[in-house]
This record gives sequence, structure tokens and C-alpha cells, in this order.
Amino acid sequence: MDKDSVKEALKKVKESSKKRNFKQTFDFIINLRGLDLKKPENHVEVYANLHYSKGKPVKICAFVGPELKEEAKKVCDTTISVDDFDKYQKDKKLAKKLAQEHAFFIAQATVMPKLAQVFGKILGTRGKMPNPKAGCVVPPKAALQPLYDRLQKTAVIKAKTQPVIKCSVGIEDQNEDEVIDNIITVYNSLIHKLPSEQNNIKNMLLKLTMGKPVEVK
Repeated sequence: MDKDSVKEALKKVKESSKKRNFKQTFDFIINLRGLDLKKPENHVEVYANLHYSKGKPVKICAFVGPELKEEAKKVCDTTISVDDFDKYQKDKKLAKKLAQEHAFFIAQATVMPKLAQVFGKILGTRGKMPNPKAGCVVPPKAALQPLYDRLQKTAVIKAKTQPVIKCSVGIEDQNEDEVIDNIITVYNSLIHKLPSEQNNIKNMLLKLTMGKPVEVK
């Protein structure tokens, strides 16, 4: 991916966008081709560690046993003890609200069996179950701050049912070089995971939340 091409696309996106009364997000969209997503082995699931923030903090919830409860309360936005799981099992609306409000879920490994039983359906259908690939399943004595900080700069690159990937890579008033670096990092994290690499990419687009997409050549 050529840095100058990304810079040119970013410039066009900004020029064509109307001013809004909120900070818009830059969305990087990758349309795929030549992948039969009906076959699980062709599913795309990559967690890209960006060098820079995506501009807006994301909320992170931790499911823990007694060993991690105090640590999680200090670090995470929401902490749910295994002792409180039953409350969510009885109130599905509460569980759905939890899933909607948080981008990532961390789990202490020892509570995973009960977590899967109580939250599996609600988190699983949203692709938000604590994922070992993202480092979100942790031992009982884990230090959570480094994980929390890393997840704030993690881009989730997924394609399981539709051949399209969409990632937030920054906000409109963010330093331009940071947004460009984030875009290139997403691309580099994905490209070698595709069986035919560049040939599996139909096109790439960049847009602001309410703006028109511009192709990244």
C-alpha cells in the first residue's frame, strides 16, 4: 500500500465532506473477492495492533472471579463478578444492553465455562465473546492495564458472512499522519492472512461517518 495514495484519498474525503456538529470517524472499508465465506477456513478474523489511537475511547467490560475483581474495577469500564452472572441470565435485556455498550470483553479463564453458558448466545451472535486471539482470555493474576491500553488501539478486521471489512481508523480532527499509519497497519495486518493476498482485494475505500466514500488506489 502506497502512503501517498492514502494521503491523497484522505485529502479528497476531507474536501468532499460537509461540516457536522460532531466529530466524524474515518472508516476504512475493504471489499473482498474470490473468498467462499461459506467455508469456515475462509473466514477473516484479525486483530490489528495500531500504533495510534482511533480517536475515540471504547468501553471494555471484564468478567472475573474473586482473584481479579479489584484489579478489574481499577482498570475496566465495567466489571462483572462471576457471582453476578445469574442476574444477567434472568434478565436478557440487561445482558443485551451490556453487549451493545461495550466494544471488547475480557474474561478470567476460570469463569469462561459459566460465561459461555450465560452470555454465549448474546455475545456470540455479535462477535464479542472474549477472544484468545485478541488476548482477552486472561489468567487469574493478570495485569489488566496493558491489555486495556492495547485494546483501545486494536482494530477488529472481520469478514464471516459478507465479503466486506469495515474498520474505524481515526477521527476527522486527528493528526493526519496517525490516521494514515493506522490505515496502512490495518492493510498490512490483513494482506498476508488472505490466501491470494492482493488478489483477494476488490477495492478499498475511505469515508467519514456521513461522507461519501473515496477509493484508495
